[in-house]
Amino acid sequence: MSVMRADWPMRWLRERLAYEPRDPALFTAALTHRSASGRNNERLEFLGDAVLNLLIAELLYSRFPDCTEGELSRLRASLVSAEPLAQIAQRLALGEELQLGSGELKTGGFRRQSILADAFEALVGAIYLDAGLDEARRIVTELCGAELDNLPDAASLKDPKTRLQELLQARGYALPIYSVENIVGEPHAQEFTVRCELSDLSLTTLGVGSSRRRAEQEAAQSLIPQVEARWASVRKGAAS
Repeated sequence: MSVMRADWPMRWLRERLAYEPRDPALFTAALTHRSASGRNNERLEFLGDAVLNLLIAELLYSRFPDCTEGELSRLRASLVSAEPLAQIAQRLALGEELQLGSGELKTGGFRRQSILADAFEALVGAIYLDAGLDEARRIVTELCGAELDNLPDAASLKDPKTRLQELLQARGYALPIYSVENIVGEPHAQEFTVRCELSDLSLTTLGVGSSRRRAEQEAAQSLIPQVEARWASVRKGAAS
């Protein structure tokens, strides 16, 4: 959004959320990225992240009474992450309401997943401060309904590093070794390349990501089908 309307953001809140703000300044801040001038949404994002985690945990606790703590944690992590939050923001056309600096406008920041997810968290934080937890609960429940209804099985949500480790341990293989091969880019936009090596199986792969952890996960994900294929081949040979 480049031109601020006189009724921004109240009209959008009424139309999209059926919400009447008490303190419009909170929502002006919630929809203002740090690249723009004025009060931005970073503090509200911090608060909204905590509120969202609480409310999603509450919803999952009620909906899945038989899930363990670990399963509930994985389900929550799958919901309170950049991709699903950005999808919710896109359904709200939230990107069109954001106040961005000229640099972010030129590079399409209003479509960037991280910016949309952060703005949604800030919006939740603003609603919490403006109207309390019950109203935040109402809106989060409504907005996250589709994501809650389409959750995968909790067991499938283990991260690739954990799945690879469990796969290797179950078959008596040594654990993987991760090493950083390369880091490129400016400090705020680095790209990591990580090698994952399985010495027992003579398998190696590379993963690339915006952090070391993401690159490690990518490398582990690539190795899982290779380990499964190697194990299937070993079993077939032993049976013949």
